[in-house]
Amino acid sequence: MKMRAARMHGYKQPLRLEEIDVPHVGPEEVLVKVGGAGMCRTDFQLVDGYFDTGLDMDFPITPGHEVAGWVDGLGAEVPASAGLAEGDQVVVFGSWGDGACRQCHEGNEQLCAHGVWAGFGRHGGYQEYMPVNYRYLIKIPGRGDLSPDTLAPLTDAGLTPYRGLKKLRDAGHLRPGRTLAVSGIGGLGSYGAQYAKLLGGGADVVAFARSDEKLKVALDNGADHAINVRDKDTDAIRAELESLTGRDELDAVIECAGSADAIRLAFSLLAAEGAVASVGLIGNRVDMPLFPLVAREYTYYGSFWGNYNDLTEVLALAEAGQIKHTVTRVRFDEVNETLEAIARGDVIGRAVIVYD
Repeated sequence: MKMRAARMHGYKQPLRLEEIDVPHVGPEEVLVKVGGAGMCRTDFQLVDGYFDTGLDMDFPITPGHEVAGWVDGLGAEVPASAGLAEGDQVVVFGSWGDGACRQCHEGNEQLCAHGVWAGFGRHGGYQEYMPVNYRYLIKIPGRGDLSPDTLAPLTDAGLTPYRGLKKLRDAGHLRPGRTLAVSGIGGLGSYGAQYAKLLGGGADVVAFARSDEKLKVALDNGADHAINVRDKDTDAIRAELESLTGRDELDAVIECAGSADAIRLAFSLLAAEGAVASVGLIGNRVDMPLFPLVAREYTYYGSFWGNYNDLTEVLALAEAGQIKHTVTRVRFDEVNETLEAIARGDVIGRAVIVYD
């Protein structure tokens, strides 16, 4: 049987839209029929060569690490205790560790130095079927209106800011009387604005973005205030922040853009003992003055993706109707044009490939 696949055969080339054989599954694998594949800026960066010195690539590669769909077949050794059957709706936890290191034993397989990721090898969501070890599937109960095009983004765009905000919350940075900024209202930030209210402990939530259209999404998703930072210096943003909140500093920032300018802005507005959690990845380096970092006791958290248990918590929020989705459905033959739009920052929320 054949399937459609958008595959990468080299850096800085459009993906090739091909027809290839449906993959066979191993004994412990499940064949997932992809119903929705989120299109992340990381997918554009993969094609553009961002990871060429950090990951070994064996072309051709099928991108797509945000995947939801249905069970289409089961390997012979998938245990009955997995509770999976053909037709079940599932999401894919996309970070697959080696199972032997400290991070894996602690449940943080996304930090495994020897792990692999869905969408960074031969099989990802930019193809109609993909094999996945049963351990990395989460079954979705057959109730409610959750569909693959809204479930798929939760596996990264909806997961990554959730983990970052949990770090800020658990360290005591979020509580009433505090001001929390969500910086960058793209795929991650549109969810981050929601979690800021859900996990913020009563903190005032301010969204930063360079587009009024994206800021409207943040306000619709629960942010208390919005500031368009395009072409504004720090003093102007500080004055606007004070006008909106009565304070000209921030106690915490969930930084979803990942650009050097956005990170510098976050720290320039930070109050003493404030914290920034970085989850975005656009730039390559961070350059900050050392004295304020030490003398004002700032904390800087790196937060990468999320673990399996984090994802189950996100899915529970979705099943309870506590998460809004801003999704653009993309046809298979629109993949390359959509990647270019993502690179320009033109996509509001998350673009998701659907296979009709």
